[in-house]
Amino acid sequence: MYGSSCCFTGHRKIPEAERSTVQKRLHQTVKALLNRDITTFYCGGALGFDTLAAQAVLKARRFHPQVKLILALPCRDQAEQWREADRLLYESIKRRADEVVYLSERYTRGCMFERNRYMVDHSDVCVCYCLSDQGGTAYTVRYARRRGVPVINLAEEGGDQKIP
Repeated sequence: MYGSSCCFTGHRKIPEAERSTVQKRLHQTVKALLNRDITTFYCGGALGFDTLAAQAVLKARRFHPQVKLILALPCRDQAEQWREADRLLYESIKRRADEVVYLSERYTRGCMFERNRYMVDHSDVCVCYCLSDQGGTAYTVRYARRRGVPVINLAEEGGDQKIP
């Protein structure tokens, strides 16, 4: 049985052909987690999967006011170099979040890992989109498993599996 919180981690680049499938799986997973009384969701605020996850949580909150979106951001200047459209979406999500936590004032070499550990350390389940055993997403998944946090990988065959 899970507790009451979930974190998301995933790749920044999602193949365009898979984007709608990932969105559908995210919505189904958030709904299933809500049915298990998970109402607090941590997102890292990055492009790609993080953005899709935050949008799924915000959509669910329209029908479930108890839902909380907490953005755990690696640094205040995370979106400084992003394209304008991505920055505008990021700022919109930040405004609608229930809480924003900054792990560092400025970008540092380790701030992304610190953000990822923070999210896992505050979560009872981890939902990911992980296609590789390299990089930040794989690191976060390994960290979650070492901490005994169940991981649901939406990238795996049957990624829209039932929540235990």
